[in-house]
Amino acid sequence: MKSEVRFLHKFLKSIGFSEYTTTRKIQELVKDVIMNPESRNYTTLNGNEDTVLVEFCKDFAENMGIAVCGEFDESDNFIFYYYYPYLRGTGISSMEDVSVERHAAVESYAGVCDDIKVGVTLIFYLQNMIPYIKYKNADKLPVRGTSLTLSALASQGSIMMPIIKSENQKKKIQQSTITRNQLIEAARRGDEDAIESLTLEDMDTYTTISKRIQKEDVFSLVDTYFMPYGVECDQYSVLGEISEYHTVMNKLTKEKICFMTINCNELTFDVCINEKDLYGEPKIGRRFKGVVRLQGAVNYPE
Repeated sequence: MKSEVRFLHKFLKSIGFSEYTTTRKIQELVKDVIMNPESRNYTTLNGNEDTVLVEFCKDFAENMGIAVCGEFDESDNFIFYYYYPYLRGTGISSMEDVSVERHAAVESYAGVCDDIKVGVTLIFYLQNMIPYIKYKNADKLPVRGTSLTLSALASQGSIMMPIIKSENQKKKIQQSTITRNQLIEAARRGDEDAIESLTLEDMDTYTTISKRIQKEDVFSLVDTYFMPYGVECDQYSVLGEISEYHTVMNKLTKEKICFMTINCNELTFDVCINEKDLYGEPKIGRRFKGVVRLQGAVNYPE
């Protein structure tokens, strides 16, 4: 293997490698993935038959592991590019169209999805870049009828109690969300009445919150949120309701990892976090608050 690992990934601890803090240990881990992968994906790069782009993946717990990317040159030598920890999502997060852009420095990709449910443009690290490059080489882009499966690695987090809501309140919130999404969709098309309705609604919300925030805690007013965090575009601060959770163990390090499915601004995705970095006990119905790195896989039609 040409080239050596010279960086430590911040979110490596999210999948149970909190003790892997030296270059030597990371080098051993990367070699293990290359020599004993559970899956290999190959494609040519830019139509050049002499250069084969390859991605090795190995799971160290349920649906989570390490991916190593590089290329085989014309002499069949493997040239290391980079590695990253991953969590494979289990459901469909969005049916909106996704655009993909290559990162400037390395052969990796970012996905962009403009889902009206969230309120911000979703930017995520693309997990399945090999199928995307194959479609690109075959000149079949853009592909229609795709869906998106999101997942997230959390570096830190805490569990919060839920806001108590009656069944009637839940139905009202659900209906108002549907109505608001319809107005946003109409506003995108240039409907002036929809834009005016949204503006008035936002003003009413601002007035209500301004009065209540003087006497109430902010997390009793805000049920969920999804906000960009820091300077990296695929990192977010999230607060979402837990709909499913269980604990898995990293089979190499024996560290425990908490796996959760959360609903955040009507967006559903899976999150994993090292038990050491999670404050509180997760339960269905409670809320998870944390900083995450968003990943995603574009599901192409068969």
